[in-house]
Amino acid sequence: MDRKIRVIVVDDSALVRSLLTEIINRQPDMVCIGSANDPLVAREMIRELNPDVITLDVEMPRMDGIDFLGRLMRLRPMPVVMISTLTERGAEVTMRALELGATDFVAKPRVGVANGLQELASQIVDKIRVAAVAQVRRLPVPPRGVAAPPAAASSGGAAAPAAAVPATAAVHAAATHVARPASPLGRISTEKLIAIGASTGGTEAIREVLIHLPADCPAIVITQHMPPGFTTSFAARLNSLCQMTVKEAQHGERLLPGHAYIAPGGKHFSVQRSGANYVAVVDDSPPVNRHKPSVEVLFKSVAACAGRNAYGIMLTGMGADGAAAMREMKDAGSYNFVQDEASCIVFGMPREAIAHGAADEVLPLNQIAAALMGKLRIGSDQVHHRI
Repeated sequence: MDRKIRVIVVDDSALVRSLLTEIINRQPDMVCIGSANDPLVAREMIRELNPDVITLDVEMPRMDGIDFLGRLMRLRPMPVVMISTLTERGAEVTMRALELGATDFVAKPRVGVANGLQELASQIVDKIRVAAVAQVRRLPVPPRGVAAPPAAASSGGAAAPAAAVPATAAVHAAATHVARPASPLGRISTEKLIAIGASTGGTEAIREVLIHLPADCPAIVITQHMPPGFTTSFAARLNSLCQMTVKEAQHGERLLPGHAYIAPGGKHFSVQRSGANYVAVVDDSPPVNRHKPSVEVLFKSVAACAGRNAYGIMLTGMGADGAAAMREMKDAGSYNFVQDEASCIVFGMPREAIAHGAADEVLPLNQIAAALMGKLRIGSDQVHHRI
């Protein structure tokens, strides 16, 4: 950008507003043009100052941050970085914020906020930079007379029902929420494996792919850049929406068809062979490409142990994490789908995958699941022919 990124900070804590303002103003390419202690003040400030990005606290007086976000994304969509609390409720509300269109989030500590935010400074400004160039979409306005899905009570009450169910309860209740019909794919080889990588904008992109896949699809392994404390709620939400079972990956568990496994936040996730089975490997080794979990780690392992039995999917995200390893997957015989620029929130990771020659098909997000199903049907027919 030729000019500085103009940011408004919205947080009910004077200390947090001061710290975020200082962190932003230290950067040569951005400036904090205002701060507000609640969304009603922020609303007028946004109208007057026309910022490029806002940072938004989740829980504030007079109007909950989620309620404000929903209204903002319907009436004046713009890049928003949520400032979330590292708690179970904070994680659930953050998932709702991403669903409503927030570009990304930062998890602030519950104690030691001053030191904690300073330690997160580079992450905060990186996310603001990404948000400034992200493609933001308007949240549909419900038809007249139809209430919008409740995001949160205006006085700071509970989040929307889908987000407010505790993660453990959501996992156990999911079977009653989603019918799991017979698969249209027929018999599929248990050697098939689907690997998905994503970052900024990826939570909703992953949902869009998974909800259109059948209950007994091949095992799916997923790395979404996410910090500790948030992937449990992310997996629970997907599990309540999808036909297959969605869960966090656990070290040493067998990867089963009809299941999707998400890399735990702050841990690397990879795959190994154990006889005829695929097994999850979750470890605490150093970041790769500055990320932990890293798509590179997952895709590299899939290339090594699944080869031509693998399908790769690269979704929206900033940077190049996973691009080189996706090319390794293709060289080993996998078939790879990459999300196209028009449907990405951020086209960085897909662009790099294409530049590395890793893509077999570049598709809009809403076509990826159907294209994958088509390839799986062909694979299913080939299995039948061998029997």
